[in-house]
Amino acid sequence: MVGDGVGLEVERLTVRYGDQVALSEVSLEVPPGEVLGLAGPNGSGKSTLIRAVATELAQVRGEVRVLGRPLAGLRPIERARRVAWMPQEEPPGDNVPVSDYVEYGRYAHLARWSGSTPEDDRVIAKALEEVDLTAFANRGIHELSGGERQRARLARALAQDTPVLLLDEPTAHLDVGHQLEVLERVRSHARRHQRAVLVALHDLNLAARFTDRVAVLAHGRLRSVGPPEEVLSPELLAAIWGVVAELRQDPRSGLPYLIPQLPAPPLRPPPGRARPFRVHVVGGGGSGAGLLRAVMEHGWDLSAGVLPLFDTDSELARELGVPAAFELPFAPIGGEALGHLDALLELADAIVIAPFPVGPSNVANLEHLVPWASRRPILLIDPARGARWDYADGRGATARSRLIAAGATVVADSGAAIGWLAGRSASGPTPPAPPV
Repeated sequence: MVGDGVGLEVERLTVRYGDQVALSEVSLEVPPGEVLGLAGPNGSGKSTLIRAVATELAQVRGEVRVLGRPLAGLRPIERARRVAWMPQEEPPGDNVPVSDYVEYGRYAHLARWSGSTPEDDRVIAKALEEVDLTAFANRGIHELSGGERQRARLARALAQDTPVLLLDEPTAHLDVGHQLEVLERVRSHARRHQRAVLVALHDLNLAARFTDRVAVLAHGRLRSVGPPEEVLSPELLAAIWGVVAELRQDPRSGLPYLIPQLPAPPLRPPPGRARPFRVHVVGGGGSGAGLLRAVMEHGWDLSAGVLPLFDTDSELARELGVPAAFELPFAPIGGEALGHLDALLELADAIVIAPFPVGPSNVANLEHLVPWASRRPILLIDPARGARWDYADGRGATARSRLIAAGATVVADSGAAIGWLAGRSASGPTPPAPPV
């Protein structure tokens, strides 16, 4: 229940992990009804800030207040009545019905040893409706796709019915349509119920479109906070993300949006230098993160793409210094990006396709690789059993079938792919296909 006072106040919050400072003197406010977006590169402190508000982390200085009342020293159940938290990743646990999973969000409101009330049932039904999962209420949580499960987690946070709502990358694993829909619903929920919402987002254009203000973090410090049209600028993008961009304005909404210049990947090594075994990873939405790290750990050369700028995988590629082909967020993969991709594929000894969510904007990542199956070994990692991954009206499944028909090898998971690549890099000729 929302009361008087500022929704969320964070005052000079500092978080340390051992000798490392993860957040330094961060102060911000989120009034009721406002959505404040947290932006910044990976490792900037976005998730740490959200966790520090949601839970009492060790080695924290500063103060967090909800509706004017400090959170420090509150019992977990008391804190849960004030702050709902949707973490970035969380295993679903037992295969309970979706409605029961969302009911977990009501735990803090239930009397001891009592079951749910008609009011709890009403709140749960409304939360499911707000994330478009009413039809899935009786389905097991394990039977949902990654994106559907993400929406169920959001419904659980909404059902907690708190003055403050913390969302850490709520659009992860969602296709483009559901990203827009979920953020629109979050904004409407904040207005209608006067919730103070703090949401971490990778995509600056999403932040500009759906948040009232944007707070930019870098190296644990608050660099800028204010309305998107004042904060988001080519200068800020260059200083924080190292990306050159042009700032434009949507003529219909008046909102700013950034058009980054797509970086061209480096092509061939210097003359006379031997080139080590190179792997090209196709991913997106975090699906390729484990592969990117595993390939680097094996000492192989690496490239990636086409990846949407500001995506989890593209941010990791930048951090690792991996040459990659990029495209603008939500834009169909264009000719320039595909040209960069072809240049990288020419240098690759093997191509690995992660089980990324396929939508109309990125289905070209599969379709464009079909002719390459006769030129380079391609490993196609199976999506998790029962997970929905094709949001492109069947084009993804068709392209996948064409890749297999053209000679792509299907593998069960990233571990099988790395094992296959290890054999390939050592022996030269393509080894027998691993079991699926």
